[in-house]
Amino acid sequence: MAAKPSVFIDGESGTTGLGIRDRLLAHPGLTLRSIAAEHRRDPAARREMMTAVDLVVLCLPDDAARDSTALADSLGGAAPKLLDASTAHRVHPDWTYGFPEMQPGQADRIARARKVANPGCYPTGAIGLIRPLIDAGLIPPDYPITINAVSSYSGGGKSMITAHESTGGPAFELYALGLEHKHVPEIQLYAGLTRRPIFCARGGTLSPGHAGLGAAAPGHPAGQAERC
Repeated sequence: MAAKPSVFIDGESGTTGLGIRDRLLAHPGLTLRSIAAEHRRDPAARREMMTAVDLVVLCLPDDAARDSTALADSLGGAAPKLLDASTAHRVHPDWTYGFPEMQPGQADRIARARKVANPGCYPTGAIGLIRPLIDAGLIPPDYPITINAVSSYSGGGKSMITAHESTGGPAFELYALGLEHKHVPEIQLYAGLTRRPIFCARGGTLSPGHAGLGAAAPGHPAGQAERC
């Protein structure tokens, strides 16, 4: 019997890592490998683990994900496949964007790739809305798109999570008003937009815990209203 594919989660003690760990533990076709807690920050221990597994899932902040990628790359032909949950590599040309429904053949590209960047939450919704319209010629690539997105308070990061879980926080609020949200580059690239979209995020106490989001991108079709 062939050995089960093995997976190591680099950053398994964080929120994302713990969630992925729970899902992988329930999968009978995988073997999950771990490093003892006291060695999880040891580059030598992590590098050794990387040589022993088929896939490493990076559940790390962006800079740490880049460092972990360099560690894997140093293994040359012995390097495992990488799946990065951070923002670090989503628009990097050497990485495959992990949105299988994005375009024909994307699922096969993901299956063949050694490095896959997991899509962001908001971009998954925004790209799924906008790219089909651009591909169909219903809106032009330079259309001034505004994306209205809403999530539970966890979408605003640590500061918003702390505010809501310590004091309750407002039921609904706007954030990322500097128009420089970290998801905008991948939305623009993979939606096929040539003009930077305006991304307007909202968060609040919308659902129990951290779950749930929605995105809308209203616009006028480019002379193609009868086809919508």
